[in-house]
Amino acid sequence: MCNKCYLKKIICIFLSAILLASCGFVSEFSVETLQNGGEEDGPATLGLTPAFDYEVPESLPNILVDQVGYELGSNKLAVIQGEMPPDYFTILEAESGREVYTGKIEQKGYDETIGNYISYGDFTDFNTPGSYYIEAAMIGQSYPFQIAADPYGKLFDAVLKQYYFNRCGLTLSTELAGAKAHNACHSREAQMKEEASIKRDVSGGWHIDEMGTRDVVKGCQTVNYLLLSYELYPDIFTDDLRIPESRNRIPDVLDEVKYEIDWLLKMQDATSGAVYASVSSVDNKTAGYILYIDGITMSATIQFAATMARFSYIYQNYDREFATQCLKAADRAYRYVEKYLADVSMEEYFHAATELYRATGNQRYHTVIKDYLAQNPEPDMDNDFVFWGCVTYLATKQRVDVILSSSVIQVLMQKGEQISFASKESKLLVKTDERQSNNATLLKDMSRLAVVDHIITNHEYATVMENHLHYMLGRNLQAISYLDGVGERNYRDIEQSLGIMNQVDLNAELVLLLSAIMDDEMVVGEE
Repeated sequence: MCNKCYLKKIICIFLSAILLASCGFVSEFSVETLQNGGEEDGPATLGLTPAFDYEVPESLPNILVDQVGYELGSNKLAVIQGEMPPDYFTILEAESGREVYTGKIEQKGYDETIGNYISYGDFTDFNTPGSYYIEAAMIGQSYPFQIAADPYGKLFDAVLKQYYFNRCGLTLSTELAGAKAHNACHSREAQMKEEASIKRDVSGGWHIDEMGTRDVVKGCQTVNYLLLSYELYPDIFTDDLRIPESRNRIPDVLDEVKYEIDWLLKMQDATSGAVYASVSSVDNKTAGYILYIDGITMSATIQFAATMARFSYIYQNYDREFATQCLKAADRAYRYVEKYLADVSMEEYFHAATELYRATGNQRYHTVIKDYLAQNPEPDMDNDFVFWGCVTYLATKQRVDVILSSSVIQVLMQKGEQISFASKESKLLVKTDERQSNNATLLKDMSRLAVVDHIITNHEYATVMENHLHYMLGRNLQAISYLDGVGERNYRDIEQSLGIMNQVDLNAELVLLLSAIMDDEMVVGEE
């Protein structure tokens, strides 16, 4: 029985704006003393010299849409800003400007959280494939968008392939990487930060920033979300992403994760089982760049143990020998941490125990799990380690404590309801504010909702998730697409830090959100 079906079987048992404003500016003038006499080379200025150092305010559309598009047959909604919108909106073909649809605007009122009046333009019943934009009298036009059978397929591939572009220590060919091709980087041996004479090969892994840093904790967090996506929605991951390992009969998401896993193994100390925290690059004017290995930390070690165990469990179907190697490395790291429990987060320790229990069935890990859940009857699902650990415990084929598992399910369901309710309370259909600076929180919430929806397949939750994707693709107050390469108004034109795909951990949560939306069994759309 597949993990997906098994999880569902277990659960069944347990469940028995503002109006268009005219933007102006006031030029500043400096008054100079009139000079009399002499010939004038030009017209008199009365001593007033205009200053031309102002910036023209940017004009943003008041009709907000998903700038990638909407799926055929799904519910489709445009968000309209303005206190007194007109009664109707019109959809026009992007190329010809021909009117193809007219719909009624529904006023929703003032939203104090975002400080704006919001209305909706619903065009659910318009299902002709093509490229369009929306227009309304006194309001203006939206950015263009598509209606298509699969509007997010190419985007999903681009989000997943971002990890290939982040690979360190590998030459990226023009054939596979295009404009992002480059020679292998950071391939030389690195030295210990505290002892320069000790060097080791730590090539590989994913860059987490432009300096070429590679980080164990962030790498493990990213891997965990990618593996969770694959476990929940395996059918949407293919073997033709056009990376070097494509068409090897292993889903490319696992090939990409393995590239990071290979690097993580290099970060483990062979003698103790402890794990070094990160590798950083420092540019030395005389010697070129120097690679430094940061010291051992308990957080890196325990998260390494959890991630290696999780990967070994999934990868055993493709390469049992390598999976066993990873499981042994996980156990060694876990045993090292057991000597220093006072320095370890109990949430991280709990997560590692769940992964090792699922992979081995060893009761010593189960004891840790039961003790933690007994002491925390309402586990904090906002904590990633608690969340991953609880989901893994519910999904295991090993023996579980029915009472504790039932309690975990109830907390998960309550979390799903809280997220859904908070989203519907906002007239943007996403729990945000005027600053729109909480994409990390939104993605974390969607990861929780994806798991809950996977368990009970709730149309309402599917709607909430799709609304969040619409928001990140332009249906927000700033009309910004936060994803690379898509949208008329992209974050790269405004502020680099706003991007999601250039942050490896957030990008992995985005993979999970897209996976949930694209899953064949899911009914998506907006109410």
